[in-house]
Amino acid sequence: MFTGTDAMKVIGKILLTILLILLLAVVALYVVVQTQWGARWISRTISSHTDYQLAMSKLEHNFSDPDHLILNDVSFGHKTQPAMVTAKRVDLGLSVIQFTQPLHFASIWLEKGSLTLSGKGKPLPLQADRLQLNQMAVNSPDSSLPVTATRVDGGVLPWKPQAGDFIGNDASFQISAGSVEINGIPASNVLIQGSIKNRQLIISNIGADAALGSITASAQRDAQGNWDVANLRLNSIRLQSDNTLSGFLDPLLALPSVHFDRIDMTDARLQGTDWAVTDLDMALKNITLKNGDWESDDGSLSMNASTFVNGSLELNDPIVNLAFSPQGVALTQFSSRWVNGLVRTEGNWNRSDKKLTLNELAIAGLEYTLPQNWREHWMARLPDWLDSVEVTKFAANRNLIIDINPAFPFQTTSLDGNGSNLLMAKDHQWGIWSGSLRLNAAEATFNRVDLRHPSIALTADDSKINVTEMSAFTKNGMVESLATLSQQPQRALSLTLNGRQVPVNLLHDWGWPTVPLEGDGDLQLKAQASLAADAPLKPTVNGSLSASAGDKSVQQTLHAGQVTGAQ
Repeated sequence: MFTGTDAMKVIGKILLTILLILLLAVVALYVVVQTQWGARWISRTISSHTDYQLAMSKLEHNFSDPDHLILNDVSFGHKTQPAMVTAKRVDLGLSVIQFTQPLHFASIWLEKGSLTLSGKGKPLPLQADRLQLNQMAVNSPDSSLPVTATRVDGGVLPWKPQAGDFIGNDASFQISAGSVEINGIPASNVLIQGSIKNRQLIISNIGADAALGSITASAQRDAQGNWDVANLRLNSIRLQSDNTLSGFLDPLLALPSVHFDRIDMTDARLQGTDWAVTDLDMALKNITLKNGDWESDDGSLSMNASTFVNGSLELNDPIVNLAFSPQGVALTQFSSRWVNGLVRTEGNWNRSDKKLTLNELAIAGLEYTLPQNWREHWMARLPDWLDSVEVTKFAANRNLIIDINPAFPFQTTSLDGNGSNLLMAKDHQWGIWSGSLRLNAAEATFNRVDLRHPSIALTADDSKINVTEMSAFTKNGMVESLATLSQQPQRALSLTLNGRQVPVNLLHDWGWPTVPLEGDGDLQLKAQASLAADAPLKPTVNGSLSASAGDKSVQQTLHAGQVTGAQ
């Protein structure tokens, strides 16, 4: 018969046996899950019972480091989508918080793999007090600025990803990368430090080698996507772009708002489609770009370069100093060598009426051949930001101006001039709308007619341009003329010309019919015409010419460009 003591011994043996069996089962399970079969079983179980796909080759645990699990050759992501995470090795740090939050780890270490960030779909279900990357590749193809990075090392503390935000809403980070490509622009040796709090991104430091130079910056972005760049330094940049100059600047203007406290650029060389700048030094302070426009309370821009090319415009050694205010822009200095000459000016642009006023404009020593389409440029409408242009004081000295248009070529040598209060553009249209101007040259050729000491003086107001003097010497004689030109769209022209001892067919190369006389003589011309835009001149010409050479004289009448009578 069993006594109570014997019963207790039996129960104890049974419990011990059960405990040993459980312990053996745990040990067996512990051993099995660390085999390739166990790793496959865990992967199948998670992939079958969750929205995620997991694959790994092996799970490891070591009692010498009991709070860490090691996963090898890991691939993890949403089902039916490419893997978000691949890694040769994943180290999961365990903590007591996992009893209440099983997927929140003390640390997650990703090594030698790739991380694909997407602003679409659900975030990863994992969290960690610390996410550590080691020799990873990072890609974000869906972001507004696509990023590809390799050899990425760094950490995020803490890591709590959210939808559309891989880092989380309250974290600090420090990341370095061997190479990065942002929106097609490559960089290397990149270091970035910062934090995110309440959807505000703060980049305390960023540095990179890019375009054969270096970039350092600090900035922050608010929850609405507006940027505030505290400083941006670019040194020895050598950048080539497939964009035009406006296309190159468009990404900045496309941002909701970007404020620059300071930009410093030294020894930069930039090149794009039909534009380039070399040896550029620039300092830009306190300006905001917003909705395709700019704002500034007390900003400034200082820059100089060896060359600046935009289309047919080429400037050498340009120097520009600007001061920005809510009222507009003060151009405190602009000077440049241009087509072997010098251009210098200063003035201001007013935001309220979009008027550019140049207090002084000096042009000296130019050797300039006008482009074939200069007349089209003259007639083209100015951009919306420029309504009018006024030159308070104008001076020109020893300039050579050439037009090689075969229809009417001309050239002026040693062209000098001065003007005052010249309104050169009004209502977005070039012209001479008011003011006074005087020009004279040593020599000139107009459609193969050689002249000496040509000069012209004019005044302009809202109704007309009044040419008060226009004269030149021919081989043996002199030509003098007066004219008025209406400022109305029909541009009515009235002209009188007197020539003394000039070739009697002087006007033939300027469009008048041939005079049946030879040699030198006297001319008297009265003509009316219309210089309306986009309309031919010749059909509008009406006038009469009296010519005499010796004892012979001729009178011709021109109507609608055709001779109607002669004697």
